Amino acid sequence: MPKVVVAMSGGVDSSVAAALLKQQGHDVIGMMLRLWSEPGKEDSNRCCTPDSMALARRVAAKLDIPFYVVDAKEVFRSTVVQYFLDGYARGVTPNPCLVCNRHIRWEFLLDRALALGADYMATGHYVGLREEPDGRFALLRAVDRTKDQSYVLSVLRQEHLRRALFPVGGYPKSEIRRIAADFGLPVARRADSQDLCFLAGEDYRAFIRRNAPGIARPGEIVTRDGTVLGEHQGLAYYTIGQRKGLALRQISARSEPFYVLAKDAASNTLVVGTADELGLRELSVKDVNWISGDAPDGPFRAEVKIRYTAREAWAGVTPENGGRAVVQFDEPQRDITPGQAAVFYRGDVCLGGGTIV
Repeated sequence: MPKVVVAMSGGVDSSVAAALLKQQGHDVIGMMLRLWSEPGKEDSNRCCTPDSMALARRVAAKLDIPFYVVDAKEVFRSTVVQYFLDGYARGVTPNPCLVCNRHIRWEFLLDRALALGADYMATGHYVGLREEPDGRFALLRAVDRTKDQSYVLSVLRQEHLRRALFPVGGYPKSEIRRIAADFGLPVARRADSQDLCFLAGEDYRAFIRRNAPGIARPGEIVTRDGTVLGEHQGLAYYTIGQRKGLALRQISARSEPFYVLAKDAASNTLVVGTADELGLRELSVKDVNWISGDAPDGPFRAEVKIRYTAREAWAGVTPENGGRAVVQFDEPQRDITPGQAAVFYRGDVCLGGGTIV
């Protein structure tokens, strides 16, 4: 009977994952991470509040499975939160969820699961998994495309997928809630959490002001031709495509709205322009993870997502040496943002992705 550690959060998805695996006859162990929170805000980290931990314990008791809490505060702070702050310091918009999934869930937590003698680790992510004829594993988009989380798991490698189970990926979210109710789980109606856990529902700008006040230095807001239109309060407080809150000077000759086009960390300037200037056809990525383990031999066609919430867009992808790739879109894409991930798809298969530079 395979032993499976389920990464539990006190939410409905991981709870149902544990219930389904127990029903299937697996030897199930629940394991929850205690993550870092700002001093004085220990009750606010959405992934491990006392309420979440109590719910996870109740679910484990209901399912009659062992439950352990693993202290990951320091490694989470040094790996995920520092990555978040360092990204904004460099003038990019980081996605710490990808770093958390790779280094915290699928390294730190997986190592602890294996130390308990587990054969697999399961999570409540909405993705699919398929073993190919050559023995490799393909990461698939979820049945419920509105909940698909393959974007944030594009960082996984074959050694992770060989140990992975994703029990909820074949169900729509509405069905998962029904299953939770059928099992009598106390989380059946619990609301989903969308924000970064360590922000505790707060605007990220306030978090940066407290934890890295030196990041935000005022500077000029300029057009591409160098015309100064105002002063920004710090590059970290703006994102590509942003329209509101720019506080530009009134220019009678121009009535079109302005958007953030780029953030130039070297000169500490915020570059703005009209909507027509916002779209780009090309981007480059670094640190590309090819889920199959091998980079494609040459250029290929794929659908590409440039943000977690973005729609896929057709493009040509050209792999390059050093874990890099160039993406050329069929149509201009708004909001291409350095620091976010570009993730590649062929049909339902997630091929991998890299960080936009």
